[in-house]
Amino acid sequence: MKKAEAEKAIRHLTHKWARENAVVVGADHMPSFGDFRDWLGREGYSDYLNFRSTMGAREDAEQWFDEELKQTWRN
Repeated sequence: MKKAEAEKAIRHLTHKWARENAVVVGADHMPSFGDFRDWLGREGYSDYLNFRSTMGAREDAEQWFDEELKQTWRN
């Protein structure tokens, strides 16, 4: 999996997960990346967490998740 491909998918899937879980983008509560990661596995999308990264695939994916949900203030 290439990082750019994974980023595009993770950003898209973040919004799909948010809709399914009634998460409001930019809300004051903190959506759980762990819940999102578990959902990726259940839905068959876990391959998108397997890519090369200096920072680490999980860390990059969590950053994209936070950016898409307007939650970067918590980092």
